[in-house]
Amino acid sequence: MEGNARIQAQDSIGIDSRFQVLQAVDCGDKGRLKDNWYTAIPPLARCTTGLTPADYFGRTLVANLPEKIRIGIINVSVAGAKIEIFEKDSYQSYLATAPGWMKNIVAEYGGNPYDRLVTLAKLAQKSGVIKGILLHQGESNTNDTLWTKKVKGVYDNLIKDLKLKPRKVPLLAGEVVNADQSGICASMNKIIATLPQVVSNSYVISSAGCTCSRDHLHFTAEGCRLLGTRYGETMLSLLGYKVKEN
Repeated sequence: MEGNARIQAQDSIGIDSRFQVLQAVDCGDKGRLKDNWYTAIPPLARCTTGLTPADYFGRTLVANLPEKIRIGIINVSVAGAKIEIFEKDSYQSYLATAPGWMKNIVAEYGGNPYDRLVTLAKLAQKSGVIKGILLHQGESNTNDTLWTKKVKGVYDNLIKDLKLKPRKVPLLAGEVVNADQSGICASMNKIIATLPQVVSNSYVISSAGCTCSRDHLHFTAEGCRLLGTRYGETMLSLLGYKVKEN
C-alpha cells in the first residue's frame, strides 16, 4: 500500500478536490505538513513513494458518489514489512530485527506505525466518518497460515481504539501479484482468500490481470490503477451505489 509503481503524468492531473489525503509525514518540498488535509495528488504515503491502489480507489469513489460527499485517505505504510509491524503490543520485537532502511521508514512515523495510524484516524474523525479500512500486504508473510489471525488482531484493535462498529466498517484486502502474471508470491493469494472466514466483514479484491513489473513482485502503474479501481468499485457496492456508465 506504500506504492512502488512510478507515478506517471496522468496520475497527478484531473484529481477532484473532493478526494483528500491526510498527510502522515512532513513533505516540505511538496508544501505538505503532517496532520493536514490536501488534495490527493500522489504520492499518498511518504514523500518519495509511488502510486498505490489508494489513488484510484479514491478517484473511483469521487467519480461515482454525489458531489456533496468527500473522500479522505489516510496512508500509513511500511514497504516490505510483515503484518507484525502493525501489531499493537508486539511490533517492537519484529522491528528489533528489521533492516536499517525499514527502521528509517518507521522512524518517519514516530517509531510506531500503528500508533501513527490511530492518531491520524482520530484526527480524521473530527471532520468525517471512517467508512472502511484498506489493506494491501502479504508478500512478506507468504505461506504464513497465521496471517489471517494476525490481520484480525490488527483490525480488532483498530475497531476498539477508534470506537467503531465492525459491521459498519469493512476491511478490503487486495491480492498480491496474481499467478496469471507469474507473481512470485502468488501462493499467498490462497491464504488471503480465506480472510472473510476469519474477519466476517472483509472482502478480497482480485489482482487478476493487474500487470506487474519485471520483478513479478510489484504492480506497474497500470496494475495499480486497475487494482485500485476494483477496491473503489467494491466499496461503492458496500455503500449502496452503482458505478456510473462512462
